[in-house]
Amino acid sequence: MKKFTADYVYTVEDKEPIPNGLVVTDDDGKILSITSYSGDNNKDVIYHKGVIVPGFINSHCHLELSHLKGKIKEKEGLPSFIKNVIAIRNVAEAEIEKAMIAADKQMQKNGIVGVGDISNTVISADIKAKSPIRYHTFVEMVGLDPAKSQELITKADALKSKFEHSGSASITLHASYTLSKALVKDLRRYCKNEKNLISLHSQENEDENAFYRYKTGAFVQLYEDLGINLDYFVAMSKNTLQAIVPLLPQDQNVLLVHNTFTTLKDVYMLRRFNVDIFWCFCPGANLYIENTMPNFKFFEKSGYLATLGTDSLASNHSLSILDEMKLVQKSGRGISFDEMLEWATINGAKFFGWDSELGSIKKGKTPGLNLITNFKDGHITPKSEVVKLI
Repeated sequence: MKKFTADYVYTVEDKEPIPNGLVVTDDDGKILSITSYSGDNNKDVIYHKGVIVPGFINSHCHLELSHLKGKIKEKEGLPSFIKNVIAIRNVAEAEIEKAMIAADKQMQKNGIVGVGDISNTVISADIKAKSPIRYHTFVEMVGLDPAKSQELITKADALKSKFEHSGSASITLHASYTLSKALVKDLRRYCKNEKNLISLHSQENEDENAFYRYKTGAFVQLYEDLGINLDYFVAMSKNTLQAIVPLLPQDQNVLLVHNTFTTLKDVYMLRRFNVDIFWCFCPGANLYIENTMPNFKFFEKSGYLATLGTDSLASNHSLSILDEMKLVQKSGRGISFDEMLEWATINGAKFFGWDSELGSIKKGKTPGLNLITNFKDGHITPKSEVVKLI
C-alpha cells in the first residue's frame, strides 16, 4: 500500500480539486481511496509540494519517426516537412529501434500512461508489447489512386493483425490530401464489421483547403516533385472537412488531429453530421512545422471532446504532455488548467475506450499518478515539471 498527498489533488472526476488530498493505492497502483489529509504525523504518507493528477494520455504520436529528432528544419511548412521525412526516414533498422526505445522511456518518465501511435510498418510492435504504456496502434493508409483503395485496406488489415500482442489496433487514414474518396468509402464498409478507431491529420496547413477547393497550392507542387500523378484527383469546391467528414463511418470514434487552420465555420458545420468526433491538438508540432497554433476557443463551440498529442520527435523537441499544456496556456486563448487537464487525461481515455481504468483518479482505477511541481494559483508555470509517482 502507498499513500500520496500534495497541496491539491485533481481527480478529474470532481469539479473542484481536493486541498491536501490523500490518495491511497495498492502496490500495483490501483486506487483504494481519495480523501483529505488531516496532517497527522504518519510516516507512511508521502507529502509532495505541487498537485497530483492522473497519468497523461498522448493521443497522437509517431514512434517510428523518433530517429529524426533534430534532423528537419523548423517553421518551413508542412509540404517541405513531408518531403524531408520521405527523403531521410529510411535508415538502418537498429537505429530506428534504438530511438523508439528511448522515446518510449521518455514518455514513461513524463507520466504518459496511454498512447495513440501512428504506424506504417510493424517495427514498433515488440517495443510496445514490452512497455508499461498502453498503446493503440493506428495502421496508416496513404493513397490517392482510387483504383488501389481495396488493396490498401487489405494490406493495412494484415499489418494490423501483427500488433495484436502489443495493445489494440485499427486501420486508419493519413490525411485528406493523401486519400481518395474511394478509400474513405471502402474504409466505411470495412468499419461495418468491427470497432475501428479512426485518426485523420486535419487542416494542418492552409494549402490543404486550396488543394481540395481548386487543385492549386503547395500540395500540387509537392506531388509534382515526388513524381505522383494527380490526374485522377478532381477539385471539389469544398474545404477538406466539408468534403471528407460526410463520407466517414458514423459508428466509430474519429480523431481529427492538429486542426491548426480549422475555422469557426468548420466547427459549426460538423454539427450537421452524425460522426463521433474528437479533437486532438499538438501545439508543439504546430509551432515546429507551421509556426502557428489553432484558436482553441473555437472548438468549445462544437460540443466535441478535445485531447492532446505530442506528434513525433521529427516535429517536436520532446514527448511531454505537460509541455503541450504549457504551450496551450502560453497561447493566451483562455483555456483553464481544469479544461487542459481533461484534454490531457480523461478525454483521450474516452476516445480509446480506456476510461474504465485510465484518465481519472477514482477508486478501482489504475490511472497512474503524476505530480506537477511549481503550480501557482491554479496554473502551471514555466518552471512546472512532471514527476511520475506511480
